[in-house]
Amino acid sequence: MSRILLNNSNAVLQAVTACNKAQPSPTVKNHVVRRWQSLLFHMNKKHHQAATTRNNIMDGVCSDVITANNNRCFSSAAREQPKCLQLENINPNFITMEYAVRGPLVIRAGEIEKELKQGAKKPFDYVIRANIGDCHAMGQKPITFLRQLLNLTFAPELLNSPNYPDDVKARAKEVLNGCQGGSVGSYTDSAGLEVVRRQVANFIEKRDGLPCDWRTIFLTAGASPGIKSVLSLIRCEVGGKKPGVMVPIPQYPLYSATIAEYGMDKIDYYLEEETGWSLSRKELQRAYDESTKKTAPRAIVVINPGNPTGQVLTRENIEEIIKFAYDNKLFILADEVYQDNIYGKNSKFFSFKKVLIEMGAPYKDMELASFMSTSKGYLGECGIRGGYMEIINMCPKVMAMLSKSITASLCGTTAGQVAVSALVNPPKNGEPSYDQYMKERNGVLGALKERAELVYNTLSSFEGYKVNRVQGAMYVFPQIEIPPKAVAAAKAKNMAADTFYATELLEATGICIVAGTGFGQKPGTYHFRSTILPQTPVLKDMMNKFKKFHADFMQKYK
Repeated sequence: MSRILLNNSNAVLQAVTACNKAQPSPTVKNHVVRRWQSLLFHMNKKHHQAATTRNNIMDGVCSDVITANNNRCFSSAAREQPKCLQLENINPNFITMEYAVRGPLVIRAGEIEKELKQGAKKPFDYVIRANIGDCHAMGQKPITFLRQLLNLTFAPELLNSPNYPDDVKARAKEVLNGCQGGSVGSYTDSAGLEVVRRQVANFIEKRDGLPCDWRTIFLTAGASPGIKSVLSLIRCEVGGKKPGVMVPIPQYPLYSATIAEYGMDKIDYYLEEETGWSLSRKELQRAYDESTKKTAPRAIVVINPGNPTGQVLTRENIEEIIKFAYDNKLFILADEVYQDNIYGKNSKFFSFKKVLIEMGAPYKDMELASFMSTSKGYLGECGIRGGYMEIINMCPKVMAMLSKSITASLCGTTAGQVAVSALVNPPKNGEPSYDQYMKERNGVLGALKERAELVYNTLSSFEGYKVNRVQGAMYVFPQIEIPPKAVAAAKAKNMAADTFYATELLEATGICIVAGTGFGQKPGTYHFRSTILPQTPVLKDMMNKFKKFHADFMQKYK
């Protein structure tokens, strides 16, 4: 049997090669034949395992040919056709796109957590995930009012329970009456439950002191799907040029990832770190003018309060952006998901809609999409996936096309829509749930304000750090000076210097942050983003570990 198989080794080689449509070199041929002979020897030695070994032989030979031919994507090719989808024939935009807040450092953090559970010895006992704005994962407690509303809408039999306040019951009945069949298990309108959309409109009217048409409100599974739906809408060449979207640098990677996925051009405009991450009309115009050589700018993204920078735009800054967008015919996407997270003594949130309309003609008629989420603010319900977008002044025919596109996704999650209802229609003064609700709400926001100050004061004391105060949102984005020896060490590992710093920090302390490279930064500067979400005792521990690590790092690479 061995002689028969040996004599047919060339035939096997030809079959494998044909599957890969590649011509192996003489070296590869010899290597495959030698491997075949070796495996046959073991097969004779253990003839009772012949069937298993035969499969291993085929897989082993295929593996060698794959390696010799640039690791092409197929397995057991003598028995199977090559995979239909390979890197060479999928949408290349998927290869280009990146999402830094869930990148390699986060994957490594997960591996370290598993290693700790398995008893591995580390210089720390637990991992601190300061890489993403996941409030409840960092120990924030749910708002009772929201969870009670969810309980009652998903288990209506609890409406008869004396354990729930009457104001929550009334709201639950209102939501259930708006559902088909009186159940949150039914589909809603594609734009969301009308009752909740009307509640959102009332919320916006009270916030801005301006009218709001509930029909311009779309309920979404978090803010991200709404943002992606609007970006998808402008995905059209103009004058033979790819569409471009102006994005603040540093930016939230959702925008760079989506723009890459859609095959559009990202137009970077830099925030001014020296003036608290503000921006100037001059910088906006520079970015716009340079991009028009190869791109057709269609829209501008503004994140206020800022992610990852934590700044809150002044009204004057917002007016500058609106005038710039008007002069250059740009659609405005206002990411306002952190509007409740304001900590700076002199900071105040102004919605783009309010400023735009109060500026009067011609600005009050400009197109604008604004976004809000239940994942941030004081609710922090990231996993429930609730959010909304308001779109004003859009051409009715275009609005119809956007609505049609959203219809293809049927509807957002009903849990998310109930969460939006809790966000925009909270207990009123005098209602049974009001006192507890306000205590919990103010407790969350007050603690975040204290942590923002703690992080700023601690990091500001580090050698080689420049830190702006955290005026809003949930993050700090300090600039760090990385010694030349560390830059060289990073280069030797084919890493950006700030990624190298973040990697060393993770391995030494268990603290997971995101390098500034993932958000964008001015050339020649290094940053990282950290949340301020860990509960105060954990955050203090984190800052102490950070301080020791940084001192050791600077000494090591001095």
